[in-house]
Amino acid sequence: MEKRIYTPESNIQRPWIMLRDMLADMRRGQDLALRLTIRDIKALYRQSFLGLLWAFIIPIANTLTWIFLNSSGIVSVETTALPYPIYVFTGTMIWAIFMESMQAPLTKTTQNKSVLAKVNFPREAIIMSAVYESVFNACIKGLILIVAVIALGYAGGWSMLLFPVALLAIILAGTTIGLMLTPIGTLYADISKAIPLIMQFLMFTAPVVFTIPAEGKAAWIIRHNPLTPLISTARDWLTGGAPEFLNGFWLVTAIFAVVFLLVLIAYRLAMPILIERMNA
Repeated sequence: MEKRIYTPESNIQRPWIMLRDMLADMRRGQDLALRLTIRDIKALYRQSFLGLLWAFIIPIANTLTWIFLNSSGIVSVETTALPYPIYVFTGTMIWAIFMESMQAPLTKTTQNKSVLAKVNFPREAIIMSAVYESVFNACIKGLILIVAVIALGYAGGWSMLLFPVALLAIILAGTTIGLMLTPIGTLYADISKAIPLIMQFLMFTAPVVFTIPAEGKAAWIIRHNPLTPLISTARDWLTGGAPEFLNGFWLVTAIFAVVFLLVLIAYRLAMPILIERMNA
């Protein structure tokens, strides 16, 4: 039986030991994380008549909305390298993957409040479960995107093999941002309610439904958005376009990987305080 010794010293004073313990807990929590993921996925689709169809109904509805706005002249969109329906469909599907991965850590932690307060288990299992579910949902949407571009004749050839790498980078970015919001979002429900509203606005600062303008303030904002290299490169690899932000893609991915590790450490340190507040 494993023995664990608790001391009055703060873990932050022994970062390497804390990192070692965190990685050990992640290994120990893999089975639990997988069980939580299977349970939540089954519960989600068991209570839904349309089941997996919801994975792409909303992105398709958004795509049709923007196609209508563009074709009717209500919203004017600059010429895109791809046909606009394909451009906006791929953009909204990729954005949906990002949104789901960003909301997953807070949602999972909130759903398991009672378990966290009563049962001692590796807390990292909650985050691992969130990542597993995000990957599952991304696989469904990614498969739909691949089938769609092949059927429409815009497949990217060999570059499509790199498309899953882009999806993993987008999941990493979303999970990192969501993990940042989890501690305060666990205590205050306003965070979870504000996220969809804020992200609806931020969608227009990335190349999701609009192309990057040639100049102006909007062009500067979109080009400096860290999500722009991820979304643009994912679309280019999927459809065979020349990645304009390839160097930025790898740089942003590396930065998010480092930040994710730091935020995961902060999450581990914050959990005892959060659990105490939950029981208060």
